[in-house]
Amino acid sequence: MDVTFWLLGLVAVVSAVLVFVVDSMARATYALALSFVAVGFVLILLQQNYLGVVTVLMMLMEMAVMAVYMVMYMGMNPALMPMSMVHSKRAALVVSVGAFVVLGSGALLVDWPVRRGVPAPDVTRALGEATMGPYMLVMVVVSPVMVATIVGGIVLAAHRTRYDRFGDDLDRRPPRDPARGGVGG
Repeated sequence: MDVTFWLLGLVAVVSAVLVFVVDSMARATYALALSFVAVGFVLILLQQNYLGVVTVLMMLMEMAVMAVYMVMYMGMNPALMPMSMVHSKRAALVVSVGAFVVLGSGALLVDWPVRRGVPAPDVTRALGEATMGPYMLVMVVVSPVMVATIVGGIVLAAHRTRYDRFGDDLDRRPPRDPARGGVGG
């Protein structure tokens, strides 16, 4: 189990770094999805099954939706279009190193509280109730409605699709040419 934990941790970190190394949005999307899937499996190894499964499902769906939006709104093939995922590299490096130092210092220098009490017998249920309380069923019902609303809004807002790139007269038949036997020319 220790080896699996460290291997998944390594996969998560390496694929997260690949997000900023590869030159394609599609490859960056897949690398980010792999990173979060590895983190989800780490959570499952730590017996946080609910959080692990939710992380995996949420990140896979998020990456799939992001790929659809890349193709739909940017009109591109995300696998072939080169790009950089890092902008303002010097500022990004300063901010990320600063954040790492501050957070690392906080984790090492702050006195952590001592646990009082014992964990609940069903940690997953306790986490769900602490997070959502009595509204868990409402969110389970509302989530598909929200997705349908997003899809409906996109369908209504997009008056043209990628198949309309040849013009508005795709369905119009060519005029008849009597000299060619009535067939359009």
